[in-house]
Amino acid sequence: MARDIPFIDAHVHLWDLNHIRYPWLTPPFADDGPNGSVEPIARDYGLDDYLADASGWDVRGIVHVDAGADPRDALKETDWLQAMADARRMPTAIVAFADLADPDVEPLLAAHAARANVRGIRHIVNWHADPRRTYSPRDVTRDAAWEQGFALLGKYGLSFDLQAYPGQFPHLAALIERHPDTQVIVNHTGMAVPGERDEWRTGMRALARLPNVATKLSGMGFTHRPWSLDQARAYVLEAIEIFGPARAMVASDFPTDKLFGSFARHLDAYAEITAGFTDAERRELFAGTANRLYRLGLTDI
Repeated sequence: MARDIPFIDAHVHLWDLNHIRYPWLTPPFADDGPNGSVEPIARDYGLDDYLADASGWDVRGIVHVDAGADPRDALKETDWLQAMADARRMPTAIVAFADLADPDVEPLLAAHAARANVRGIRHIVNWHADPRRTYSPRDVTRDAAWEQGFALLGKYGLSFDLQAYPGQFPHLAALIERHPDTQVIVNHTGMAVPGERDEWRTGMRALARLPNVATKLSGMGFTHRPWSLDQARAYVLEAIEIFGPARAMVASDFPTDKLFGSFARHLDAYAEITAGFTDAERRELFAGTANRLYRLGLTDI
């Protein structure tokens, strides 16, 4: 079983609600958004909480991904995490927030990049024609200002965590192709929307043709609620087929994915789905790819 091999969790969120502002974790809560109500996770979630959830897994490192803090607290979140990493070795890497459409984004990118554990940036850009699914009123990735912000990532050696919908992928692939030195990591198995499997497949293949794009295997409940093992199996196996084990990485997305099931339910599902892979392939999926692409430098995996 995968529990017997090292695990680098490629997508984790931590938060202290008294220290940093998180609008999406602040009442009132509603059930009509893309993720449903987040009230069950609207409480402090620290490193010890994560390690308790991940008990039984040989966690060697974690990648902290921007947790939706108020944009004014973006650097404050990074500094809080960096202090934690300095004291406790985790998070092993930090993917910080920056609004790439902001014409004045460059000083923030420079400040993030100056922190030792920062490896990349995430700016959630999910746009969908269905108002129940979209995260934004328009597709900001088609704005010239956003493209200019994306172009700055390479200057500071920053990767980009891409959380978007498959319908946006072909357009984004054209942009990413113009920046071959910027590593892009697709979040949550490409966030396939039910009934749009062909669009997901087309979009994922468009991105996978670019050698600087990889994918995370996570987030089963974001678009399929409730999710099932068979549904997850189909998407996870096809995502691995499209990208290959050397460009795919398992991630918990905890505690957000706690909305859709326990840590064991998610990670044991990925372990079962990948049970037929070779030991070397599973070690890539559960640790090696994340270690390499996030430049963690861990040698004990």
